[in-house]
Amino acid sequence: MKRVSILGSTGSIGVSTLDVIGAHPGEFTVTALAGGRNIARLKRQMERFHPRLVAVIDEAHACELKSLAGATATAILFGAEGYREAAAVEDTDMVVSAMVGAAGLLPTLDAIEAGRDIALANKETLVMAGGIVLDKAVQKGVTVIPVDSEHSAIFQCLQGHHREDLHRIILTASGGPFLHTPAQELAEVTPAQALKHPNWTMGNKITIDSATMMNKGLEVIEASWLFNVPVSKIDVLIHPESIVHSLVEYRDGSVIAQLGVPDMRVPIAYALSYPRRMNRSGAGLDLVNVGRLTFLKPDPVRFPALRLAYEAAETGGTMPAVLNAANEVAVTAFLDGEIGFDEIARLVEKVLSRHRFRVEPRIEEILAADRQAREEAHKESRGIKN
Repeated sequence: MKRVSILGSTGSIGVSTLDVIGAHPGEFTVTALAGGRNIARLKRQMERFHPRLVAVIDEAHACELKSLAGATATAILFGAEGYREAAAVEDTDMVVSAMVGAAGLLPTLDAIEAGRDIALANKETLVMAGGIVLDKAVQKGVTVIPVDSEHSAIFQCLQGHHREDLHRIILTASGGPFLHTPAQELAEVTPAQALKHPNWTMGNKITIDSATMMNKGLEVIEASWLFNVPVSKIDVLIHPESIVHSLVEYRDGSVIAQLGVPDMRVPIAYALSYPRRMNRSGAGLDLVNVGRLTFLKPDPVRFPALRLAYEAAETGGTMPAVLNAANEVAVTAFLDGEIGFDEIARLVEKVLSRHRFRVEPRIEEILAADRQAREEAHKESRGIKN
């Protein structure tokens, strides 16, 4: 049995991961779970999967969980230290890194330091500190397998091929809910409208990032690190059907694509079982029913966040960490009604323009840049509100 710990077990990826594990009894056991504030969901996960330990965001939530759970053999921890213990718990074969945002970086590094293979769903880990993380993985002999549907697709398309034959990577994007909305109407978009993704069921933050295409920009940076490819060789195409999850073009002109229904349990299952594939119940891909596959170039006016991500990637150093931090603050401000949808990218661009980046930062410098960018973004969002 493969022993699995899940960082971010109460989020959409964590829930889907436990769905996969629950559908394959006898193949996996859960050693640790790290959640946030959804104590009721975490309690149900504890009761079903009996992890050795769980971690929550703070002491108050830990006390609430202990009260709800009653007598239990599961250790209940909290805070940054709790998350880091969950990441490095003994007798774990793989850690699913699925926490939201920059909070996933240090626990993922702890899991690598402990020698655990990583199923990586937290793209911010590589956006912020890709070189440090992957160098540590090589040093510790750790395998990092992508979980994002796009990066899983690329990973699969590269199997059995020589890397020197790779010409370019093509990431696909759904285009989100506003693909055909007139640009002048984007300023009036509400959070409720932005959270209605046409194809995928995801958490709030990634859903908004999909609507702005910042998510795709972050994926460009992640792909560059994961597959050791310059961003100049990574293109983005909008594919509204979300059936072709990404493509790899080789130097002889051949293009290999990975297709599947838009269901995150498919790439999660592949990451958990790699290099095997698990049986999957439910409807498969019916191309006749899909009918057509369409592809469009992203509109730079409608999706300025994508341009900002490419620029940050080209600059490198601490700039991608600042991009990510400012975006996290901007998305929260939008969801809280403090700024407009069209102001998300403008806020991020202002923070980027003020940052004095470091070329080869240490982890402490990356975290400092992250904190400073958040402070700048908060000030900027308050200025917009007022």
